[in-house]
Amino acid sequence: MQVLIVKLSSLGDVVHALPVLHDMHQALPGVQVDWVAEQGFAPLLRDAAGIRRVIPVALRRWSKSLLRTPGPVLREFAAFRRDLQATRYDAVIDIHGLTKSAFVSWLAQGRRYAMANATRGSGYEAPTRWVADQAIALDPEVHVVQRSRIVCAQALGYAVPAELRFGLGRRDRTTQRPVVALVHGTSRADKEWPVEHWLALARRLHGQGVGVVFPHGSAEELARSERMAAALVTEGVAATVYPRMALDALARELAQCAGVVGVDSGLSHIAVALDLPHVQIYNFDTAWRTGPLPPASGPALQCSVFAQPAPTVDAVWAAWLQVQAADSERAAA
Repeated sequence: MQVLIVKLSSLGDVVHALPVLHDMHQALPGVQVDWVAEQGFAPLLRDAAGIRRVIPVALRRWSKSLLRTPGPVLREFAAFRRDLQATRYDAVIDIHGLTKSAFVSWLAQGRRYAMANATRGSGYEAPTRWVADQAIALDPEVHVVQRSRIVCAQALGYAVPAELRFGLGRRDRTTQRPVVALVHGTSRADKEWPVEHWLALARRLHGQGVGVVFPHGSAEELARSERMAAALVTEGVAATVYPRMALDALARELAQCAGVVGVDSGLSHIAVALDLPHVQIYNFDTAWRTGPLPPASGPALQCSVFAQPAPTVDAVWAAWLQVQAADSERAAA
């Protein structure tokens, strides 16, 4: 069986969809899975277990450049379409749910499946069900990870497995470094945690003999990382700033950390996928649909903390001690 997954963006949404790969391979031995995603996320997907081929698309860039440079854009699009249509799939599954993903599904060759309705807090546009040969109805109150798993399971005729695996690789304790990544960057300013809170958390980690590293994804985040690192270093706290790197390289760096504390962002969701000790900070009560899911058994290595206008340092620290203890328990088992 040959299956095409259409999940184009964004980073967190792509990471949330990764468990469908393990589900499919467990339920359908020999299945071959291709995935269409925006080109910026292709390197990360190439590191994920269970994908035969990643087909990158540049809809964002093409839409911005079409009027300025129509020739190159049309040639790139033609090449993408040839690549997409080189395989006739047994199932084309749109787990994105927007007009752009419906367009990609319509271009692909094979029976098309999609979501029949929106789920709370997630974007949804009607063309996704117009294009589908079969639209799958969903409970509107569903976690985003489970939503993708349910759609794929119903499309391909298997039950969603109890085990949840992201297939993005796991850390090697023998090479783990005594640092915690502080993921302060996010696409929305109202999701940020105050700078003084990050500094206070770094000082507490220093008291445990643990340093901190700051990843970043924009010039603004880089500048904030450098300011925080400089302030901490003057106090004798070990703090460094990662260089800018591709997502696959950054994921491999995070996998060597002792853990991650971060706001609701794509990098925080990567920390969950890597099964790292992780605390996810929420200024809005949305962790029920995007935050870490509890494990089927054993202690939870990831948890979320919610408060308004923002969680306190004490609350985040208590959560960090909790996931640290769970990590120690798991290592001793």
